[in-house]
Amino acid sequence: MNSGKTALLLQAAFNYEQKGMGVFVMKPKIDTKGDKYLVSRIGLKRRVDYLIEEEEDIYQELEGRLDSISCIFIDEAQFLKPSQVDQLMQIVIKKDIPVICYGLRTDFQTKGFRGASRLLEIAHKIEELKAICDCGKKTIFNVRKTKGKVTFSGEQVAIDGKDDVCYDALCAKCYDQKRKEEVGEIVR
Repeated sequence: MNSGKTALLLQAAFNYEQKGMGVFVMKPKIDTKGDKYLVSRIGLKRRVDYLIEEEEDIYQELEGRLDSISCIFIDEAQFLKPSQVDQLMQIVIKKDIPVICYGLRTDFQTKGFRGASRLLEIAHKIEELKAICDCGKKTIFNVRKTKGKVTFSGEQVAIDGKDDVCYDALCAKCYDQKRKEEVGEIVR
């Protein structure tokens, strides 16, 4: 959270296009933030080329559309199914098209997202984007706030900006302190 993932995706896609190369920008449909757009905190915005349905076979859906594509970009990749991550790998292998994914590793309870876990298992390259906690240290975790109150319970997915939900990125020490204040236990 708050590391500029979407802004970097938009910048990379722009760089490809500036060189005359075709890009295909997608995000999972479950991410309703921005509706059919990718929206960064610094104000950059772009309409996605495709919203990925939850049970969709991405390879099958895109197979006929890839002739003029030089790179595929995926935002909020943590929401993909592991099978969809494998389908993206097949695009890389069979079509020789790079797929660049941006997303979170863990949720607000420090549990891995299934899509992110599969990406970490098979990615050719992983680059961590850094954000800074209020205390000045590197952020590691995200804390969920509902109606301004920190919470450590609820469904894994609650979209930022919807139903009074927002997230803050915190270092491990600050996350642990918030957890102690809220539920009286340390992350283990």
